[in-house]
Amino acid sequence: MSTVLVVDDSKTEIFQFREMLEKLGYEVITAENGRDGVAMAKQEQPDVVLMDIFMPDMNGFQATRQITRAAETKHIPVIIVSSKDQETDKVWGERQGAKGYLTKPVDAQELSTAMQSHGYDR
Repeated sequence: MSTVLVVDDSKTEIFQFREMLEKLGYEVITAENGRDGVAMAKQEQPDVVLMDIFMPDMNGFQATRQITRAAETKHIPVIIVSSKDQETDKVWGERQGAKGYLTKPVDAQELSTAMQSHGYDR
């Protein structure tokens, strides 16, 4: 079973992602800010990270950059999932190393398609 790390400061969003991902057959682990997300990625070595942008302490762009550039986590793909839908945000996310970008709200089919199109199948 593939493991997905969901990094989001909203307990509601974490709950919704957990519900969707578990129904799709993924194991879900979570972090509520970018700093904890980076630490969790290093410790747990998930198969993929779903990263929010707006979070306290360390935003999702900063956390994505750390995960995708650190020797011990650069192999872990990051997909940004955010309410920001500007093209500049998508480009900036890619420059930080993100492999994909989804705009909230995300439904189960959209999430499943994105995960599979990026090669992250359970």
